[in-house]
Amino acid sequence: MKLTREGFERLQKTLEQEQARLTEATRILQEQMETSSDTEDTGLEDAKREKMNIEARIDELEDTLARATVIEDHENEGRVELGAIVMLSNETTKKDMKVQVVSAPEATVTGGSLPRVSEDSPVGKELMGRRKGDAFVVNLDNGKQMKYKVKSIEY
Repeated sequence: MKLTREGFERLQKTLEQEQARLTEATRILQEQMETSSDTEDTGLEDAKREKMNIEARIDELEDTLARATVIEDHENEGRVELGAIVMLSNETTKKDMKVQVVSAPEATVTGGSLPRVSEDSPVGKELMGRRKGDAFVVNLDNGKQMKYKVKSIEY
């Protein structure tokens, strides 16, 4: 899976935050176990569930980072690919918007200065491989269509 340098660093930072949360959740769970006399204590169950959720998130992040390749070179200069910052003109609303095309896991990470479009999204799928000046139509879930034009591509 390909990630931008910024996305890779954001995922690493998120992983560090989750690891800190896990340490805290483990401490809370131990406290709950020491103070709990009742086996059906909801606080204890909540603490266990929270710890499991954080562990699952950490596994997912570690897996993503382990398999990730950071996009450095753009062999398709002039075409939209992962990491591209694209100025799109919405031909329907006559508004311009600047977006960055990223992989699906990166699209879910918060932060960063630009709106991100996942390569798996309807707009992302249509954008991949396009050149400056290309116009394309995206079919939305509600049956409507949006027409876009690529105004510029930068990396």
